[in-house]
Amino acid sequence: MSKQFYSDLKLGVLGGGQLGRMLIQDALNFNLNISILDPDPEAPCKNIASEFTVGNLLDFDTVYAFGKKMDMLTIEIEHVNVDALEALEKEGVKIFPQPNVLRIVQDKGLQKKFYQENGIATADYFLVENKNDISDFTSHFPFMQKLRKGGYDGKGVTKLQDISNFDHAFDAPSVLEKFVDFEKEISVIVARNSNGEIKTYPLVELDFNPEANLVEFLFSPANVSAHIEELASKIAVNVAESLKIVGILAVEMFLTKNGEILVNEIAPRPHNSGHQTIEANYTSQYEQHLRAILNLPLGATTISSAAVMVNLLGEKEYSGSVIYSGLEEVLAMGGVKLHLYGKTTTKPFRKMGHITILGKTLSEAKEKAIIVKEKLKAIS
Repeated sequence: MSKQFYSDLKLGVLGGGQLGRMLIQDALNFNLNISILDPDPEAPCKNIASEFTVGNLLDFDTVYAFGKKMDMLTIEIEHVNVDALEALEKEGVKIFPQPNVLRIVQDKGLQKKFYQENGIATADYFLVENKNDISDFTSHFPFMQKLRKGGYDGKGVTKLQDISNFDHAFDAPSVLEKFVDFEKEISVIVARNSNGEIKTYPLVELDFNPEANLVEFLFSPANVSAHIEELASKIAVNVAESLKIVGILAVEMFLTKNGEILVNEIAPRPHNSGHQTIEANYTSQYEQHLRAILNLPLGATTISSAAVMVNLLGEKEYSGSVIYSGLEEVLAMGGVKLHLYGKTTTKPFRKMGHITILGKTLSEAKEKAIIVKEKLKAIS
C-alpha cells in the first residue's frame, strides 16, 4: 500500500448510474480515483468521476479496452460483457465480483439451477425457450414469467395468471416461477472479502409499488422474529460462500405465510435494499463494497437508527425536465436525508432519487415517511 493509501490504484467501474455515484462519494474517503464506463453521455457519474468514458457495456472490445487501463474492475450493473472480463482476469486485472459469479447472476435460469445445486430454497419453476413452450405448463398456472437475461428495475417480469394472459407473455428464454404465497419480501446484504471474512447487514423489509414492480418503501429493521432474522442471515451467508463472491451481495427473499424463507433473486453489487445504510448503519453498503474488493477488514454493520427508505420515482403522468415538488417542505422535517441522482429528465417510474427517514423508533420513521411520500414528487 502506498503512502497515499489508494490514490495510485486505477479502479474502474462498469456503469455510471446512481449506484456508481454513491460509490464514488464513499471512494473519496479512501483517496480512490474512480474511472467510469457507461453508455449514457449524461449518466449520473459524468461530472464526479475522475475519468468518464462513454461506451457499450455489452461490447467486448469496449469493455476490454477500458479494463486494460485499470488495476481493478468492479460493477454497478451486472449486464456487462463477461467474455471481456474473463480475458482481463487471465491477464492479471483484478475483477470483483468475479466473472464466473456474473455469468450466474446474468441468467435467471442459471440462478435457479445454482440454488438447487447448493441446497438453497427457492420457488418452484420451469424453464422455457419461447412463448409457445408456456402451453406445456398451463396446468401449473399462475406464474411470474421472468426473462432469463436482460431484465432490471421491474422490466422483464410479467404476471401470467391464467391462459388469458398468454398474449402478454414474453417470446424469449424465460423462467416460469410459481406464485409464492408470501407474507413479506425481505432482503439481506452480505459482504465477503478475499480473505473469506463475511458480514451481513440486519434484515430489511421491502414494500413494492405494484404497478412499477419497484421498491417503494424499505423498513429497517424488519418486523420479524429473531429466529427469522437468524435464518435469513444464514441463507445469505450460504449464498455468498457458495459463490465465493468478493464484494457486496444483495439476497432478496420471500418470507412465506408458513414461515419458510425462499431466495428470490440476488444482485452482486450495491443494491436498492441497502441505500438506508448510508445514514442508518455504522458502515454504508458502498464503503463495505470498497472494503471487500480491496481486501480490507469489513466494517461494522450494526443499525445506528431505525429508518425508512423511500424511492423517489418519476410520477407516471410526467416526462421531461424534472421539477421536485414539495422539496423544501420535506427538508424542513427532522431526520430526513435526501439523495438526488443527478438525472435532469424524469419519466414515469424512473428512479430519480431516494430519501432516508430516521427515527427513534421504526413507527416514528414510518409516520414521517408517509408524509414524505405524499409531499415530494418528481414532476416536469
